[in-house]
Amino acid sequence: MREPILLTPGPLTTSLATKTAMLKDWGSWDHDFNTLTASVCSDLLAIAHGTAEHVCVPLQGSGTYAVEAAIANLLPRDGKLLVLINGAYGKRMALIAHTLGRAFSVYETEDDQVPEPATVARLLQEDPAITHVGLIHCETSTGILNPLSEIAAIVHAAGRKLIVDAMSSFGALDIDVGQLHAEAVIASSNKCLEGVPGMGFVIMRREGLLASRGNSHSLALDLLAQYEYMQSTGQWRFTPPTHVVAALRMALDQYLAEGGQPARLARYQRNAAVLQHQLQQAGLQLFLPTARQAPIILTFRAPAHPDYRFGQLYEAVRNKGFVLYPGKLTSQETFRVGCIGAIDQAELEQACHAITTTIRELGWTTQGN
Repeated sequence: MREPILLTPGPLTTSLATKTAMLKDWGSWDHDFNTLTASVCSDLLAIAHGTAEHVCVPLQGSGTYAVEAAIANLLPRDGKLLVLINGAYGKRMALIAHTLGRAFSVYETEDDQVPEPATVARLLQEDPAITHVGLIHCETSTGILNPLSEIAAIVHAAGRKLIVDAMSSFGALDIDVGQLHAEAVIASSNKCLEGVPGMGFVIMRREGLLASRGNSHSLALDLLAQYEYMQSTGQWRFTPPTHVVAALRMALDQYLAEGGQPARLARYQRNAAVLQHQLQQAGLQLFLPTARQAPIILTFRAPAHPDYRFGQLYEAVRNKGFVLYPGKLTSQETFRVGCIGAIDQAELEQACHAITTTIRELGWTTQGN
């Protein structure tokens, strides 16, 4: 029996080669493992177009661990963060700042609206206390793509620093950390790189990292301490996720063999086109305008039927071999279908058939569909 295909934004379906890479045990102080870590960090820097002034610091844990570590290290204790919010992960960034006791303000738009660069410029001009701006590149709540380059230009022109949560975009959408003048770009192993969960990483300017001494609230999440220890020993400070790193190394090998970022993006765009076309043909509506939709995860409005329950849809589609994701909107009933992972058009066509067949079997079709 085939494992269910994960149509989620991560964890996601991985290749057999990536799974197989986790069959070997590694010593955390072993030279070969240290070489493995160094090669992974080097490739991640290259994907972000990092230069000699940038470093990549890996961290145990999910992407949220890396986001908290980046904010805690790079936002001084007397700094202030402006968080741009149009979904759950922007709200989480603000919650991190609140939990850390850092000053912050928010610019929040509706879930289907992007932040306006002109408004960001005005907010920075009105509040000179703001030192940093936090932006979610692709807000996984809906799949909306925020205007990273335009916001980055505004932040740089205002003399502030940009922290980018690129969790759901890194590796598929092109991100040039130097051109953006970003202070940090944060991502994880289990999204568009198609590794497994357990490792986040922060790509940042070395100068900014070195200036962060004493900012961190945490022993384990201190990125500067992690960086300096790795520089002096080649090792992680604390027990590393050895199998996760090995899986990411294999995933990166496949990423490069596929053709890197342009090829990965092209495959995801084809996947998204299949999803959009076939599910819209079946009467389901995209939540977002096409121009704002990233080819990462698509949010669909639930069938307009009084008996609709996501739990029923989930179980029935799972029984057909596909795992969906619930919607994250509080005001509207939606569900999400990811198009990333080690899958292509064939799997997406099968998934669309499973979804549309299930809706028909459950009697949720609307009149005329």
